Amino acid sequence: MTETYYAGFDNEKYLREQTAAILERVNRFNNKLYLEFGGKLLYDLHASRVLPGFDPNVKMRLLQMLKDKTDVILCIHAGDIERKKVRADFGITYDVDALKTIDDFREWGIEVTAVVITRYTGQQPAKAFRNKLEHRGVKVYTHSPTRGYPTDVDLIVSDEGYGANEYIKTTHPIVVVTGPGPGSGKLATCLCNLYHEYRRGIKAGYA
Repeated sequence: MTETYYAGFDNEKYLREQTAAILERVNRFNNKLYLEFGGKLLYDLHASRVLPGFDPNVKMRLLQMLKDKTDVILCIHAGDIERKKVRADFGITYDVDALKTIDDFREWGIEVTAVVITRYTGQQPAKAFRNKLEHRGVKVYTHSPTRGYPTDVDLIVSDEGYGANEYIKTTHPIVVVTGPGPGSGKLATCLCNLYHEYRRGIKAGYA
């Protein structure tokens, strides 16, 4: 008797439904949505192992479909650069992974709008990394640790907290915020820019 196997994940349905859901949420939030992407955008082999049929690059295919409406911000923690933190899956440091991610995005026809070095306090390796990015023509911002975080809400949500970090300029309704590994500062970057958007009268959303 021949056994029949069925894929456990429908990539085309995922692309249709995710695209529709993202665009609906953009419309709900005054045409400006900050979309934090965790996990691996490319080569998500773990997901493909646990979800039979899952395309390990399906999230990048999703972004490619939305690229005309999307800016991409890449975050990297200054401390991870200083400590030469290594990705266990690829065996490369986080700063090298950030450079690789920029190149990977370009191969898919997507330009990274800016790189944000988060929790920056003047670390020399982070300065060197910033110089390397700028020599490549990449726009770089540095964000300091948020004053008062996490307990002093009045200070955090003020010009001395979220407002103290420079506003990252974007031009499209969807702003994808990603970074190598956990703790890269994606959420803080979103919240800083949301603060600036609200100060400008733009009621942007976050997802």
